[in-house]
Amino acid sequence: MTTKKVERRIKIKYRIRKSVFGTAERPRMSVFRSNKQIYVQVINDQEGKTLVSASSLGLEAMPKIQQAEKVGELVAKKAIEAGVKTVVFDRNGYLYHGRVKQLADAARKGGLNF
Repeated sequence: MTTKKVERRIKIKYRIRKSVFGTAERPRMSVFRSNKQIYVQVINDQEGKTLVSASSLGLEAMPKIQQAEKVGELVAKKAIEAGVKTVVFDRNGYLYHGRVKQLADAARKGGLNF
């Protein structure tokens, strides 16, 4: 049983994914936002492998905006250690606003280019 809001986000997600594709040189950075947590993965779609992942699990003591910022910094650090400097940003159907924007800005500040 899905709601109209969820169905709308899924339609937007598929529309975005038609043009966003991760390669070995420029993997896809996919964001998933739940009501309590935020998760991010850096994915090579050619091989179907997740190169790096980070989440806000264990950061529940701070506000959600700050959690997103910490996750962005963490994923940037891990990606650079794995040899990834540039990514394609996949907002996964969410508006580029709030926690998603904060995560992206923190990842940029951490050294990722997209």
